[in-house]
Amino acid sequence: MPPGPRLTRAFFERSCLQVGRELVGCYLARRLADGTRLVGRIVEVEAYLGDGSDPGSHTHNGRTERNRAMFGPPGRLYVYRSYGVHLCANVVCEAEGRGAAVLFRAVEPIAGGAFMRALRGLRGDARPRDVATGPGRLGQAFDLSLDDYGVSLLRGRFGLHAPGAGDPEPRVATSRRIGLSRGADLPFRFYDPASPCVTRLPGRSDARSRPRRDPSQASAPRRRPPGSGAREGRCRSGAAASAACG
Repeated sequence: MPPGPRLTRAFFERSCLQVGRELVGCYLARRLADGTRLVGRIVEVEAYLGDGSDPGSHTHNGRTERNRAMFGPPGRLYVYRSYGVHLCANVVCEAEGRGAAVLFRAVEPIAGGAFMRALRGLRGDARPRDVATGPGRLGQAFDLSLDDYGVSLLRGRFGLHAPGAGDPEPRVATSRRIGLSRGADLPFRFYDPASPCVTRLPGRSDARSRPRRDPSQASAPRRRPPGSGAREGRCRSGAAASAACG
């Protein structure tokens, strides 16, 4: 089933906890410069508050040059580098100035899967779970760059879409967020427990098997396929990256 209509600003102007829950089952989409369309069904997100009660949030200690996008209009991307390596993507929520956002943690590839595997340096037969499970892998699969910092998801090549008319209603589960040293007990992670692309499930080993990589890229840096168009730029915020994802 094709994705539904693009989500509007009104969707994101609500509490990030409500937005996070309702994003499960929606679609993240990007059209590259050559017309290739990358689409993933969202199966896992985490919400980060901006009211000062969430020590795991990047805005917990107030506005900085680095996190300024989180205080901007809802429906924009907040992109940052985690551990100095991975690029992670969040969508800004609530009223402008609140500093709340939802982190994309995992999607199921729906369209452009071969292109996503190439962006990840994977073999063509790599499992869907190896493509965009985890915020860093997701960032690679969607050719995310620091040039996407502050980009609107309400228009343009990057967008979020409602579920398709024939999509089944997902069962949304909640848990503590993953990989945090502060605010780890807050149950602000929302996921589809029926999806094989979720990072962690109760009763399933957290260990992930090694993805099947393309041997031609084993000793070379990851290369974007022709037409991807995005280039790694210097972070517009100019600040050091944080280890937390949110």
